[in-house]
Amino acid sequence: MAAPPKRPGATRPAPATHPAAGGTPPPGLDASELDALDRLLASVPAPLEALDASMLDGFLCGVLVQPQPVPTERWLPHVTDVDGRALPTGFDATRLHALARRRHAELAWAIRHRQWFDPWVFELDGAPDDPSAVYPWVAGFATALELFPMLMRAEAGVLTEPLALLYRHLDPDDLEDADDLLEEIESLEPPADLAEAVEELVRATLLLADVAQPPAARATRRPTPRPRR
Repeated sequence: MAAPPKRPGATRPAPATHPAAGGTPPPGLDASELDALDRLLASVPAPLEALDASMLDGFLCGVLVQPQPVPTERWLPHVTDVDGRALPTGFDATRLHALARRRHAELAWAIRHRQWFDPWVFELDGAPDDPSAVYPWVAGFATALELFPMLMRAEAGVLTEPLALLYRHLDPDDLEDADDLLEEIESLEPPADLAEAVEELVRATLLLADVAQPPAARATRRPTPRPRR
């Protein structure tokens, strides 16, 4: 899947904190670190096609809902190029990789404990409630499932509902040979606003984690519903 166009502008929501479950979660990136990661991703030279911050976030979630852990050395090259091409000699990706690994660890904890997390979705300039702002995040998630298709080997029926919540934000023409998925998408009411669309990203991610890593095999808690802002 081709990377989506870079967003023209964004307003970042304030980070939220949530009760811990099963221990203390790893520290998340603060606003300055997220800004730094965004700049570092944008600095990756052409012809490489680095993910942007929102697409990276969705990509990491797609990596983390696989039935078996994806080794870092397999997913990390796709952060700086969607096709996993090598970085040019002389480009120092040390800090970029460190920040991406920290976000991976933060999301891994939240998904493992079935806890709410704040997806990196950015409001579009002039359209703060536009649900289409989730598109880069969903495109990143879909990219991970294309690169690491183990989850997609699960029974199709249990994947349809959560995938529909995500893939309804993509162009239907990109969903080839997916009649059941398209039918499910058509049955859904559109999200009322961006907040609802973001909540559905988290819900779909945790539902897919349940498919790949059934709670019966682990002692887990279901996520506490997040109050609407």
